[in-house]
Amino acid sequence: MTAPTMGSLRVNGATLHYEVRGKGPLLLLIPGGTGGAASFDGIADDLATEYTVATYDPRGMSRSTLDDPDAEQHVAEHADDAFRILELMSPREPARVFGASSGAIVAVHLLTARPERVARVVAHEPPLVEVLPDASEHRALIARVKETFRTQGLMPAMAVFAAGLKKDGEATEPAAEIELPPQAAARAEQTMANLPYFVGRIVPSFMSYAPDIDRLAALSDRLVLACGEDSRGELPYRPAALLAERLGMELQHFPGGHTGLTTHPAEFGELVRKALRA
Repeated sequence: MTAPTMGSLRVNGATLHYEVRGKGPLLLLIPGGTGGAASFDGIADDLATEYTVATYDPRGMSRSTLDDPDAEQHVAEHADDAFRILELMSPREPARVFGASSGAIVAVHLLTARPERVARVVAHEPPLVEVLPDASEHRALIARVKETFRTQGLMPAMAVFAAGLKKDGEATEPAAEIELPPQAAARAEQTMANLPYFVGRIVPSFMSYAPDIDRLAALSDRLVLACGEDSRGELPYRPAALLAERLGMELQHFPGGHTGLTTHPAEFGELVRKALRA
């Protein structure tokens, strides 16, 4: 793995840690969940043979610090962080953007808010549950997660959240253990450290976000929606599938499930490359 160049960027209310590798047009990778820049270690070097690859820890995660640790989080502000990185690294040319999960929500908002700065967006399983016909059920899920976190703590809240993401009727027994690549296994400690912030601040705000579908329709030639082959029927899969249908585009399928980036990095990275070229 090539050692990236690291830096920090002051933005409104936070200091962002970012990493850059490679040469070529800018490709910004926006991590989701509790991941930071390191979540792309499995694909960044390969993509850096064709692009200047930039990624970062979202505000409040890992090495990106908040001025006010108790500040509420908003999709628009996270998207503005991504915009500031684009302005820093590609001030004259529109950039390509990939986002995963909650990072895909940020990427979608970035496209609608700053289309002049974005050449193409690949959004992998953005949990845009407000577009679903049963959105009220998912609002109730988010409320249960918040209340469980407040009254019982982190792990019970995570259990409620995980159960709500499963396919209808799917058993809640633990999934078969997957052997992760060494780099992914080494990130587990940081992932756990980010969980309280993710459950308490990111989940309630991001899963309440409603995209501007008319605006997306007007920009659909720059958008690729993708899901995991193994995610069919799960909650994070459904919004992207519905949006693809409404926008008249083909839904792309990547290897693995919601975390295919981690479990199948080589195949995943190659499909990201193809989606960016299409």
